[in-house]
Amino acid sequence: MNTIITSKEAILDKSRHLVATEGWSAVSIRTVAAACGVSAGSIYNYFASKSELVTATVESIWHDIFHFSERQSEFDSFTDCVQWIFDSIKTGSETYPGFFSSHSMHFLGSDKTDGKQLMAQSWAHIQAELFRVLEKDKKIRSGVFDEILTPQKFVDIVFSLIISALIRQNYDDSSVLELIRRIIY
Repeated sequence: MNTIITSKEAILDKSRHLVATEGWSAVSIRTVAAACGVSAGSIYNYFASKSELVTATVESIWHDIFHFSERQSEFDSFTDCVQWIFDSIKTGSETYPGFFSSHSMHFLGSDKTDGKQLMAQSWAHIQAELFRVLEKDKKIRSGVFDEILTPQKFVDIVFSLIISALIRQNYDDSSVLELIRRIIY
């Protein structure tokens, strides 16, 4: 058996694959080491504990599902971005069954804080991208936003609808997109 793994990313790639094919229960130091073809000690060179491995795997999956960098210049409208998010959620739930509903249960004790912080960072990234796309959308009719309904508050509301759909596992974006169209276009 090899004792050296090529990279942290190779370990996370195997961890993501295990989550996708076998679920969260398959992610442990030993199973990831076996999937990588290395000893458990090699995994400990990169992750001090199972908790660290799980946290890094969660972050890696969130990044895999919602990585915007390739798409940033492609969004011509706010609705295009929202539709992409819904499509990403649907694809993510198919690729990583149970991820959205169960990954938070894998953080125990003090690790719950890390899990919540990780989720908050992922959500903040998505909200920032929504805000960026909203700000550059030239199709928005004049006078839509004011001191009561600011662009940031609108993004917060739309994001709440997205999270609600995610929790309910309802990936039909049609009513959310229609609501957006009726309000801002």
